[in-house]
This record gives sequence, structure tokens and C-alpha cells, in this order.
Amino acid sequence: MARKRQSPYIWTTWLTRLLVGEHSCEWGAWFKTHHESNSYEKIPGSFDLTAWQVEHTTRVKEIREKLEVEGKTVFLESQNGFVLRGATAALGGRPDLISTFEGNGIIIDIKTGKPSPTHHVQVMVYMYAVPKVLQQYRGIEFDGRVIYSNHEVSIPASAVDEKFISNLSSLIRRLSSTTPPRKISNPVECGFCDITANDCPERAADAILQEGETGDF
Repeated sequence: MARKRQSPYIWTTWLTRLLVGEHSCEWGAWFKTHHESNSYEKIPGSFDLTAWQVEHTTRVKEIREKLEVEGKTVFLESQNGFVLRGATAALGGRPDLISTFEGNGIIIDIKTGKPSPTHHVQVMVYMYAVPKVLQQYRGIEFDGRVIYSNHEVSIPASAVDEKFISNLSSLIRRLSSTTPPRKISNPVECGFCDITANDCPERAADAILQEGETGDF
């Protein structure tokens, strides 16, 4: 049986698809926010985690060395973990790389898959949270960068504006509420969710997409 957390806790990547509108069912993120991750059954993933880890680690090392050659100070993923505590929930995350140079900062995440707006938003959440929680970065305004295999996407500090912070804060407050949001079951979103039917009987991952025919077009 899923065990309740002592207080709501949210990992950054639980927010990204909801923030960009790729997903509309907030219940899955709400469930994870309120329950210990090792206390409920999960659907096994087909993702080759070992291969990804090797590739990702190699890319992080390459980019770190390049930045250090340029004279920048670089902090690795293991040094960048944070927990930002608010009145309703704690927000956790771990950027791949944080680089500083002459009072300027940049937060970098390295992606080995297909480009997605969720990656950009993930970095924007880091840009918002890191200066608030990691003492060595207080007062630094961060730009962001998402690095893919063949191109990069730069994110200016100005992207983390009042509207973004308001949307982020509103979502966190909804997920930390004791009242669960309505489930919106559909094959696409449920296919990305690792919560089993034991905890979510409405799970629709195996449902067949409905089709019909018309002579109108």
C-alpha cells in the first residue's frame, strides 16, 4: 500500500509536461507528491537506463571539460542537488551542470533524446530555484542552456518572469493540496505514467484509440 509522505514533495520533472500543456492529468503528479516513491508498485519501463547513463555521463564530462578550458568554474550534477521549501511543498531537482564566470551564471541540462519544450521548462525551473536555495549562487542571475546531440537551445534569464513563476507556483499549490485533482485518463498520458492500476483503476494505457469513418471529407 502506498505510504503517505510526511509533507508534500515534488521532483522538478513531474511538473514539466503539465506546465507546457503536453499532459492535462495532474492526478499522477499529485499522487507522487503525497506518497513515498518506494512504497507503491510501478510499471517497469522499457527504457535502457544503463545505456542512457553511460552516454549522458560521457556528454557531461565533455561539456564540463570544454567549459573549464574556457576558464569557467563548473559544478557537476552531484553538487547541484537542491530542495526548495515553500509554505505548501518542497521542490527538488538536480541540474546536470552549473557554470559561473565573472559573476555570471548558466544552468545546463544535457539531453540525449528528441528535443522537447519540457526540457526548456525543466531548466527554467532550475533557473528559478537554484539562486534561492544554493548559498554560493545567491545574487547570481542565471541563463539556461539545453544541449542536444547536434544543437543547443539558449534560455535567457528574462524567460523566468512573473507569469512563469505564477504558473509554476499555482501548479505546485494544486499538487500539494490535500484534495486530489480529477483524473483525466487517456492512452497517451497514461502510457507515460508508471503508476499501476492498483493505485489508479482508471488507468487507460492499454485502451484502444477510437476510430470512425465519414464521407464529409
